[in-house]
Amino acid sequence: MKQSVLLVDDDTDLLQLLSIRLISAGFEVETATSAEAAVNRLDFFHPQLVITDMRMKEMDGMMLFEHIHRIRPSLPVIILTAHGTIPDAVAATQKGVFSYLTKPFDSALLLDQVKKALRLSAGASNQEKWRDDIVTQSPVMEDLLARAQLIAQSDASVIIRGESGTGKELFARAIHKASSRAEKPFIAINCAAIPEQLLESELFGYVKGAFTGAIRDHKGLFQAADGGTIFLDEIGDMPLVLQSKLLRVLQEKRVTPVGASNSIALDVRVISATHRDLKGEVASGRFREDIYYRLNVVELSIPPLSERREDIPLLAKHFLAQLSAKYKKNINGFSPDATEILVNAAWPGNVRQLQNVVEQSVALCTSSLISPTLVKRAINAEEQIASLEDARRRFERDYLIRVLKIAEGSVTQAARLSKRNRTEFYKLLQKHQLDPSEFKQP
Repeated sequence: MKQSVLLVDDDTDLLQLLSIRLISAGFEVETATSAEAAVNRLDFFHPQLVITDMRMKEMDGMMLFEHIHRIRPSLPVIILTAHGTIPDAVAATQKGVFSYLTKPFDSALLLDQVKKALRLSAGASNQEKWRDDIVTQSPVMEDLLARAQLIAQSDASVIIRGESGTGKELFARAIHKASSRAEKPFIAINCAAIPEQLLESELFGYVKGAFTGAIRDHKGLFQAADGGTIFLDEIGDMPLVLQSKLLRVLQEKRVTPVGASNSIALDVRVISATHRDLKGEVASGRFREDIYYRLNVVELSIPPLSERREDIPLLAKHFLAQLSAKYKKNINGFSPDATEILVNAAWPGNVRQLQNVVEQSVALCTSSLISPTLVKRAINAEEQIASLEDARRRFERDYLIRVLKIAEGSVTQAARLSKRNRTEFYKLLQKHQLDPSEFKQP
């Protein structure tokens, strides 16, 4: 596979000359005649090196480098500069630019610098592959990813918290890929999606004759994940009886299939996830305290999409590139008004909802740009078919707000109106992060 380079220069003759030299040297080359065009190109083309002119109208080479460094800090940049801007270029290298070349430059020197930069890029690219599936430019998310990479180096159990659709499984997979277990299995199971009577046999397996229909031995998911990672999604929905059996597996590092008399040794890292307030679940007796502390050695909280709106255009373009190929359509992007609607939408379903909206827009689009009308229609359709879980959670929160307004912030009166005791009502307020004092009348 050819190594790829993005060339950026407002001098089209120089751009053509550079392209010919690099293509003849065996590289894949994309060009942009402005830094702004390069920024747009980076959403779809993922080069291993950027070569840019320093002096360009509006956004110059240094501003382009700073943008690239924010979204892809490991991507090397070479700056082309005239003699008069050498001090600027030297200052740029101190800020992290790979190198600079003065015009006119020697072809052999150019190729030498390109090969050195690509060797660096190849090493950094391999190091970054663990997080390839997480598209972000949010400082909060970057901080979470840095923590996730550190966590991956140990075998500590991790709980990932976040609303539905925020990408909890993607984070779990990233931790697995960054760990020494990366070559071993990653097994994911949604504890809320499997009926209680089947969940035990799915997790721990069973032996022939354990129950009606057990005609052969069956390995459970814990055995399937041996040496690797098991991801228990929506762990807060696991029945209490199974929680005690899971605790035994975590403590003893052995699993006993249903109907078996002997246990089997295991080497599995456990990552779990939930949208629930597990501390509140422990307080209410719906989740065991001992297993909570066993699972919650390290906690990562993924913010909802509404709290990292800078990621919305980036994610929308990422999904657009994937879905345009899927539907075999030549769509260049979203109109400015459509992008504004996306950025300002509520996104109760988070990234998953955004992906669905982009897919509906792409499926119905008949032009080269997705219009505001298509985006509005897709968002309205998504809101009308929100999941039962999301709809229930939204209704419950709205109900609590209405009751608190009527009771003017009095928890005692609000609990009485909703026919709940004060303790239970307080737990509901904690679950939805509502502060009754905000509803008190001055």
